Amino acid sequence: MNELAQYYLSDAIKKFRELKSLGDRAFAQIKDEDFFFAPDEDTNSLAIIIRHLSGNMLSRWTDFLTTDGEKEWRNRDEEFEQLFYTDEEDLIQRWEKGWKCLFDALEALTPDDLMMKVKIRGEDHLVIEAINRQLTHYAYHTGQIVYMAKYLAKENWTSLSIAKSESKKFNDDMKGKHGEF
Repeated sequence: MNELAQYYLSDAIKKFRELKSLGDRAFAQIKDEDFFFAPDEDTNSLAIIIRHLSGNMLSRWTDFLTTDGEKEWRNRDEEFEQLFYTDEEDLIQRWEKGWKCLFDALEALTPDDLMMKVKIRGEDHLVIEAINRQLTHYAYHTGQIVYMAKYLAKENWTSLSIAKSESKKFNDDMKGKHGEF
C-alpha cells in the first residue's frame, strides 16, 4: 500500500507540474497587454485567473496539514476585481509564488499523510481528496488560460499538444518510439 501511495504522490506532483508548464508555455505566446484583456465584463482576464489561482494556492497549501485551507487572510472576492496596479512581471511572480507553495507542500508529504484529514472551509477532506480537489480546480483554470492565450495569439499560436490534422503523424511517431499500441 505504501508503494501505491508513493506512486500517487509522485504522479500528483507530475500532473501539477504539467499544468504549470501549460500555463507557462501559454504565457510565452502572448503580449504583455494580453494578460489584461477580457472579452466582456463577466469574463475573467488572464490577470484575474492568475491572481485567483495564486491566492487559492497560497491559501490551500500554506500549513496544509495543520490549518484550514481557506485562510482568514485570503480575500477571494478581491482576486476577481479588475487590476489597475499590476503588470506582467507582478503576475508571473504571483504565479510562481503560488506554484512554489504548492510544490513545497506536496513534496513534504509522505505516503502516510494521504489518509490524514485536513479542512477546507471547515469541511473534512482526506489529504488525497484535497489534492484531487485542487488538481481538478487548477486544471479547470489552466484550460481557461490556454484557451484565452490561444485566442489572443491567433495565427501566432503554437499548439501545446497535438496540432490540428497531426494526430496520425503523432501516432505514427509514438509507434516508432514504443512499438504498436
